[in-house]
Amino acid sequence: MQQPRGAAGGRGCALFPLLSILFVQGVHTVLSLEISADAHVRGYVGEKIKLKCTFKSSSDVTDKLTIDWTYRPPSSSRTESIFHYQSFQYPTTAGTFRDRISWVGNVYKGDASISISNPTLKDNGTFSCAVKNPPDVYHNIPLTELTVTERGFGTMLSSVALLSILVFIPSAVVVILLLVRMGRKATGAKKRSRSGYKKSSIEVSDDTDQEDNNDCMARLCVRCAECLDSDYEEAY
Repeated sequence: MQQPRGAAGGRGCALFPLLSILFVQGVHTVLSLEISADAHVRGYVGEKIKLKCTFKSSSDVTDKLTIDWTYRPPSSSRTESIFHYQSFQYPTTAGTFRDRISWVGNVYKGDASISISNPTLKDNGTFSCAVKNPPDVYHNIPLTELTVTERGFGTMLSSVALLSILVFIPSAVVVILLLVRMGRKATGAKKRSRSGYKKSSIEVSDDTDQEDNNDCMARLCVRCAECLDSDYEEAY
């Protein structure tokens, strides 16, 4: 009679670790914290670079939330803490990134991003973003590979070309339209002169008004010039 009771007790002991594992996995799932970051970021020397990091937590953000950014140089296992956040931002005050790390995130919007000012070629390497929002403390740690290069002549040339297109093409279109309009007027005037066409009273009135407007503009320009000369003389 004691044998079955022992077997049952053995089965109960065997099920306990399994139940414990399921319970821990369930807690792990509830407390999970999902963090996302760009795998690769490219920047240029001297131009500010943003390292984006976002997170999703099942718990409300409190003053216990912490954010830590670390840096690892290429071909090295040494990591360096460059930024810490807990209710306030604490950028590093020593090392390569001293006075060059800025907080650009918003924890209440799930944003843990930072920026690097005046980047150099020595800033190339791997950056990691870690977020903890108790009780959500289990999370992945995404890595961001930063590549800083000199802005080449080709890139500068493309920027200049784009600016030229945006500025000169509209101007060229306006000039072409004006030339076409002037050409049409000249062609119409030649046809009328060949056919002995006489202007109507309305056209004569329009031409007179145009001449009067031109005279007014000329007088206005002269008057402005006189005003400028008088102001200049009074100044001296």
